[in-house]
Amino acid sequence: MPVTRWLAEYAWLPEYAEPTPDVLIETDGERITAVTPLTAGSRPPAGVEVFADAVPLPGLTLPGLANVHSHAFHRALRGRTHGGRGDFWSWRDRMYAVADRLDPDTYLALARAVYAEMALAGVTCVGEFHYLHHRPDGGAYDDPNAMGEALVEAAAHAGIRLTLLDTCYLTAGVDGRPLAGPQRRFGDGDAARWAERASAFQPTDGHARVGAAVHSVRAVPADQLGTVADWARYRRVPLHVHLSEQPAENDECRAVHGRTPTALLAEHGVLGPDTTAVHATHPTTGDLALLGESRTGVCLCPTTERDLADGIGPARRMAEAGIRLSLGSDSHAVIDLFEEARAVELDERLRTRRRGHFTPAELLIAATSAGHTALGWADAGRIARGARADLVTVRLDSARTAGVPPVGAFFAAGATDVVQVVVDGRVVVAEGRHLTVDVPAELSASIEAVTPT
Repeated sequence: MPVTRWLAEYAWLPEYAEPTPDVLIETDGERITAVTPLTAGSRPPAGVEVFADAVPLPGLTLPGLANVHSHAFHRALRGRTHGGRGDFWSWRDRMYAVADRLDPDTYLALARAVYAEMALAGVTCVGEFHYLHHRPDGGAYDDPNAMGEALVEAAAHAGIRLTLLDTCYLTAGVDGRPLAGPQRRFGDGDAARWAERASAFQPTDGHARVGAAVHSVRAVPADQLGTVADWARYRRVPLHVHLSEQPAENDECRAVHGRTPTALLAEHGVLGPDTTAVHATHPTTGDLALLGESRTGVCLCPTTERDLADGIGPARRMAEAGIRLSLGSDSHAVIDLFEEARAVELDERLRTRRRGHFTPAELLIAATSAGHTALGWADAGRIARGARADLVTVRLDSARTAGVPPVGAFFAAGATDVVQVVVDGRVVVAEGRHLTVDVPAELSASIEAVTPT
């Protein structure tokens, strides 16, 4: 891949609290080799085109966005679950109906389109919380990791990086109820057999890595939590877990174990600096202390949490406890990391009736470098020498962003304002179009193939 020079009208550099005008970014292959803010003195005289070989990036150029929490197949539910009352648990029944219809081929088609939609929105890396492991009857495919292979291939087609968070899912409740119905395809029997299957899957493609996940304290018995945590720590890979998404989960955990889900995870060694708790919508003060002291991160998914009526997590209190925050689109009610980022601030305003909880720079970090770190790609998410060459350029002249100063883009721009995306030095999106995937057509066809009639 040749050396490329990019001339950004504005670029958000890690050492600054707001965007910097006129930045020359040089890349060689998948790495950024130089970043040079151009001052008036470093610009050539009028009429001298020393930057003629630089690719212009009009607008605001950001580091690649990281979508830390994804269930790709949930995209098939968008707009189909709003016909009546209900809660997370009634929505889950609809989700299981889609899960029951997927196989490696249909999952590849759907995930390819979903990941390409993410690329259009400026996402350069996704964490797939993957528990669709087996056939609908619970039996293994000839290749026990065929569904994971489909996701790795889908991300390659879409042009983004993937951390496949291979998820241990063994029981239907904290009390150990067995898996039934569509849930049967999620389970490996016990954590040791989960580890055996997960260990056998080692993608050789440079765009994909494997991490681990505990689905939740509802789905992994307490005496098997340590097996998953030990597997992840031995391999030095990310470990993720759904945590306190619903008050019912907290209540059931207290009834069975006499403690909160966070305390149970801490007791069994799940928390730690390589662990990310997803949601953490209903933590106690003690839970926040445990998360902060263990340096466990939290991935907030505001658009899903509001779509499912989950509640609002205490984001500012988390940050004050030293918890690293990242963002995910989860069920893909929308795929828009700008919306997720500003929702962190706006939800705090609703809770407190006060404004100004997070700076734009803090929200940018959650959407970029913190997210990549949570997915095991600590060398991404910054426009800096040596970092991965991920560049996301946003229009500043659309109906949404016209007249908005660059620093305000996170409170004005949306996914549709992304005009160019570079992933590891390769252009994936140009002029707002994915270069290899017809995203609307492929979404329509792949969703129709798996949606119950």
